[in-house]
Amino acid sequence: MLSKVLVLGGNFGGLNAALGVKHEVQGDVDVTVVSQSDRFLFNPSLIWLPFGKRRPADITFPLAPTFGVHDVDFVHGTATVIDPKAHVVHTTEGVHSYDYLVIATGYRNAFDVLPGFETADGAHTITTLDDAVRAGEGWRRFLDDPGPVVIGATQGAGCFGAAYEFLFNTAYQLKKAGLRGRVPLTYVTAEPFLGHFGIGGLPGGEKLLKLFCKKEGIETVTGVAMDEIAPGKLRLADGRNLGYAYAMIVPPFTGQDVVRAVPRLADDRGFVPVRDTYQSVAEPDVYAVGVAAAVQVPWTTAIPVGVPKTGFPTEVQARVAAANIAARIRGEEPMAHKEFGAIPAICVMDAGNNGVMILADRMLPPRKFGVMIPGPQSHAAKLMFEKYFLWKSRHGYVRLP
Repeated sequence: MLSKVLVLGGNFGGLNAALGVKHEVQGDVDVTVVSQSDRFLFNPSLIWLPFGKRRPADITFPLAPTFGVHDVDFVHGTATVIDPKAHVVHTTEGVHSYDYLVIATGYRNAFDVLPGFETADGAHTITTLDDAVRAGEGWRRFLDDPGPVVIGATQGAGCFGAAYEFLFNTAYQLKKAGLRGRVPLTYVTAEPFLGHFGIGGLPGGEKLLKLFCKKEGIETVTGVAMDEIAPGKLRLADGRNLGYAYAMIVPPFTGQDVVRAVPRLADDRGFVPVRDTYQSVAEPDVYAVGVAAAVQVPWTTAIPVGVPKTGFPTEVQARVAAANIAARIRGEEPMAHKEFGAIPAICVMDAGNNGVMILADRMLPPRKFGVMIPGPQSHAAKLMFEKYFLWKSRHGYVRLP
């Protein structure tokens, strides 16, 4: 009887895990993917969508054809109940049993950290496709009636890199629109210093980003929480009020409710604590990858700082989880892997027509090596990687680097 692997989620983690298991085990496994979205989304390109540099069709593709070519069943539906004891998942499209379950359900925005966020006219985020589309609509209104711009990352933000990329792309777009120097541009972050990124920073990073901000005329406010946002006004925890005509703020991420509802499976944020095999600590037949997996932060600051978990680390985690599930199906010993913090940091931060390459031997401290390399080649590299990754993923070539 074929082993059944059920994957919840079809983006970076889900796609790589599902196809990885299928390729590892060949014909001895039945793989099904259940995803709330029927399209793959290349999230890193959401920074460009509000400025009209990308359309949704440019950075998405339908999942069903990709999975179909590789003999993976695809279900466009939403998981409603996970029952690890019965080894079943209830969805809006029926009940699915499994021998092994991979949770790759990503995140939700935790807007409640900043009261008023969801109703403040002119305040946006770009962490989902729909959010980025709305941010683009707001940007076009802003160009008709410009004023102060605030870009920020809240306490516990889920992706500081996206905030920086959007900040420098905003500076570039303001220059193209003839608004540089005519409207103030401010960056507000809970990071203790510029370039912390939720990974403890890198050698020379703070100095480099200060130079970037000075060159672009960007005022910076670091190490401060956000208390409340209202139309045209952002109130900080230190009592300051920042006016804005346009704001883009990255909030914290939280896990999906269907995961949080399972006793002992998830932490209080809805993320799944995992072993170094990406196997759930509580449920041995459940794995979690990407944002859905819990990450422990190795430091504390006065203001909570989130840890990035998307992109390259997610792909690595999905491959390891797939290999371990395949090993169990074949009756072999699972392969332990480095903890999340030991995964190399490889990132390109775009800045409009410039950028920064971020390289380190470890995602989290302590590190032996870390460097940030600025230059227009980084912008070109990001464009090339986008095209390559979309091509690779669309065709299901998950074994390629």
